[in-house]
This record gives sequence, C-alpha cells and structure tokens, in this order.
Amino acid sequence: MTDQQQTHQHGHRHGHGHDDAHMDWDVMAPLLELGAEVTSPIVDQAAVWLRERTEAAGLPKVRRLLDIGSGPGVGACQLARAFPEAEVVAVDGTPALLERTQARAAGLGLAERVRTHLADLPDGLATVGDADLIWSSMALHHIGDQESAVAGLGQALRPGGLLAIAEGGLPMRVLPRDIGFGRPGLHSRLDALNEDWFNEMRAGLPGAKEAVEDWPGFLAAAGLTDVRSRTFLVDLPAPLGADARAYVQAQLARQHEAAEERLDAEDRAALGRLLDPEDPQGLMRRPDVFLLSARTVHTAVKPA
Repeated sequence: MTDQQQTHQHGHRHGHGHDDAHMDWDVMAPLLELGAEVTSPIVDQAAVWLRERTEAAGLPKVRRLLDIGSGPGVGACQLARAFPEAEVVAVDGTPALLERTQARAAGLGLAERVRTHLADLPDGLATVGDADLIWSSMALHHIGDQESAVAGLGQALRPGGLLAIAEGGLPMRVLPRDIGFGRPGLHSRLDALNEDWFNEMRAGLPGAKEAVEDWPGFLAAAGLTDVRSRTFLVDLPAPLGADARAYVQAQLARQHEAAEERLDAEDRAALGRLLDPEDPQGLMRRPDVFLLSARTVHTAVKPA
C-alpha cells in the first residue's frame, strides 16, 4: 500500500530468488493469503478491464494465462473465474505457496484449469511457455533489471496477446492523520522509512540497475503497443471486519519490526499502543480503522 506497497509491508519476496530459504512459510503464507483476499477487489476490477480491453481490441480469446509471481494463488483463481475459457498457470519460486495455490484451486472447483509451475525470476521465465495474457502483480520490482524483465515477459506473449503489470499506486492508509496520541502524521513518517527500505532492497538485488520506474516506457521499449494504465482501489470503510482488521494489524506489525530502530521514542510508543490487542485505542478495538489503497495496472499488446 506494499505501500511502500502492501507487498513490501507483508514481506512479499516469494518467487524472486532471494531470501526464500530464510522465510518461515508456516507464518508468512497465511498472511500473504489473507492479504490477497482482503485486497482482492483490485484483481477483480482489473480483470474486468482486461476483458474489456481484449474484447474491444478484437484480441485473441484468452486460452492460456500466466500469473507471474503468483504467491498463494488467490489472484490466479480470481483470474481463472474472470477468464473461464483459459488455462491459468500460477508461476512462483516457492513450493509452499504453489501447494496453497493447488489447494485453493481444488477447493473452488478450478483444479482442472489452474495449474502451478515452479520457477524463480527472472531466470525461470524461459520455462513458462507462451500465453495470450500475462499478469504480474508486485513481483517485477524484486528483479534487479526491471526493464529486461518486462522485455522477457513480452517475448512470452503470443502475437496479439496482452501483458498486464500491476506496479505502483499509493501507500495504504488505515488511520486518521491524528490518532489521538503521539505526534500526528505517523503514516507519513512510516512511508518515508518504507521508501528508504525499498531503495536499500532494490540496491541489493542481483544485477540491480538504476532506472526511471517508467512502466509504460518499459512496455513500449519491449516492442509492445497500445500502452495504457489504470488505477484500482481497495476502499474498505470503518469499521473494518475481522479479516481486514487482522490484515491491517499484521501489516503494521511488520512495519514496526522493520523500522523500529529508525523510529523515535514517541513513534515507537504510539505503534506499541496501536499493536496492543488490549489497548482500547489499538487497531483491534478502535472503531475508526479503515483500509484505503490504490494499485496501478500497466498494459500493452504484442503486435500480431
């Protein structure tokens, strides 16, 4: 939200070839799944737009769809429902997450159309085959050379196919600017720390290249045409339900863990209160907690 983006805040590193061996997937996988479920309106809205794009442009019917960096498979199953004639391949570098994808697909009656493919990015792209539609959400920023990764996905498109990359948007907001204790503007200060974390993460990636993060420009440089972007919202007003509130609590807890040493004493104390399940002003009890975030989807077509 991330956001940094929501995926950053919840430690989204699956499928990108770094730190997976040190991740406790028994803990992380359920949080990733919860986050994907709570923010699922983004994928649903984006899928409607993608269908409209393919139909209005007279593009080939989507028979094969790749979800690159698919995580626990929530989005892959949503896409399978949105494109009922397509085989959907969830591509990720973490076996534990692909197992969750298989279980989810089976539970939703989608096992015959949703399958999984184990591959790290970017080296594993050559193994995924081609597709009429390629979707990648909040995964490519974990690759050192983002422009090259976009070009690789473009090569995997079938002629007339559509590439959709969900990257960027706006940071998640869950609380008023003034929460009634501590200094107002806590969200903004956490955003600044998240940006520092993101810059350090990017600098440490294998083959990291500094580049203007111009996703439409990357799509055009890959030889794709009809480049368009649209932003979609998750807008859950207060008071939040139990699942969304648990997701917000987990997100802020991870932010607190990552930024604790960089926060001043007042902000540490404020976060401690917010994360205390017994505090009446904590996230689990206060009535004004909401969830608002935005994610931008960039799309382009491979010339026939």
